[in-house]
Amino acid sequence: MSYPGEPKTTSGSVADRRAAAAAATAADAAQTGAATASAPAPGWSPAGVRSRNWARLPLGLIIPVALLAAWQVASTNGMFTVVQLPPPAMVLAAAGELVERGELGTHIAISTQRVLIGFLVGAVLGLVVGATVGLSKLADALLAPTIGALRAVPSLAWVPLLILWMKIGEDSKVTLIIIGAFFPVFTTVSLALRHVDRNLVEAARAFGLKGVRLLTTVQLPAVVPAVFSGLRLALAQAWLFLVAAELIASSMGLGFLLIDSQNNGRTDRLLLAIVMLAVIGKITDALLGLAEKWAVKRWA
Repeated sequence: MSYPGEPKTTSGSVADRRAAAAAATAADAAQTGAATASAPAPGWSPAGVRSRNWARLPLGLIIPVALLAAWQVASTNGMFTVVQLPPPAMVLAAAGELVERGELGTHIAISTQRVLIGFLVGAVLGLVVGATVGLSKLADALLAPTIGALRAVPSLAWVPLLILWMKIGEDSKVTLIIIGAFFPVFTTVSLALRHVDRNLVEAARAFGLKGVRLLTTVQLPAVVPAVFSGLRLALAQAWLFLVAAELIASSMGLGFLLIDSQNNGRTDRLLLAIVMLAVIGKITDALLGLAEKWAVKRWA
């Protein structure tokens, strides 16, 4: 039954509408299927492969293995003499000789101890002074110019002065490492704290946080990634300053092994010291990276 002014509905028009709806649905399904087919399968993109833990180790070993192969070829095809570039087997034999004599472990232990002590003290000082300068305009005006000038002094320039003041001993070496570790932490912490979200700080102050409690509860957690970037740079600097100290005034350590091997014409031991510095430096950096991941999950 139809009413005046109402369009009449026929079976043909209903069928037409149903056919149009079915066609639109089929077109949407086809378009969705095509998009799904063209998209890469989950987990197979290059970024996904790189992010997998099982793929990172093989990828990271490609360049070291290639360098080792190039070293072997260059040392055996006449490009260099054995004195200039001994093959990897000779370096490995030199390592075995030092291990049998009990010297390699002593060199590594002494150098690692110096680096860890100097790094920890320098990092703490850098964190404290960096936080002071980053949070106080007065401290920034007083300290930043002087620290910036001292930061430009090369590491070797400190050695004669430290030897004059502290003699040839552990104190002078550790102090030089402290100087090297201090500046990266100071720089990153002071700059990061200046850019902490002001709204976050004001909200914390509204809840009664201030002073050291505000720093440790809100401000430092907000700059955790920047702090660890500074710490990793400081660790690398600590190893650099260690070699500078041991090259000039030392009787043990990897830096001493470097200069002693040079003086005695033992290129195999010299290369061994370089390789050990690279390996141990990477191991300590990886351990600090694990601490960074834990800290980011905990506070950031």
